[in-house]
Amino acid sequence: MEMEQLYKDHSDRVYSYIYFLVRHKECAEDLTQETFYKAYKGMDSFQKQASTATWLLKIARNVTYDYFRRKRIIQFFSFEKEHDLETNALSLESQFEQKEQLVRMYDSLSKLKKDYQEVLLLRKVQECSIQETAYILGWTEAKVKMKMTRAFEALKKEFHQEGGHADGTIKRIR
Repeated sequence: MEMEQLYKDHSDRVYSYIYFLVRHKECAEDLTQETFYKAYKGMDSFQKQASTATWLLKIARNVTYDYFRRKRIIQFFSFEKEHDLETNALSLESQFEQKEQLVRMYDSLSKLKKDYQEVLLLRKVQECSIQETAYILGWTEAKVKMKMTRAFEALKKEFHQEGGHADGTIKRIR
């Protein structure tokens, strides 16, 4: 596959993943470029054990963690992504309530353990499969499933403490 096409096909997904981790636009752009540079250099060694997108997300994760180590930053993401809500038929009050619930949910998510945040980000925001998530994180599929279960329980508990109504909002990210 040609590098230009690879970039066109996957740069948005890689950028959004990195942005969730670093929460800084320019830094995410730089790390995205570094990810694709490393992918270009490692293209010959890519053995297609995983999909190209999964392989790139694994490189992106490693590049981002290298950045954290270099900068000694221990800051993991608090989500700010706007979710597509079916708001066309909703009243202004309903739209506001849903937005408030999502803000609370993201605040709750940012308070979870790093492992829980990562598995939720990859599985539910990036929509990676269990196999892809296991590959990216270097875990077994069983560990991914176990962490997902625990992460959802922790998220529900934290969300409830934040004053949210866990049922509707939590189901939306499942």
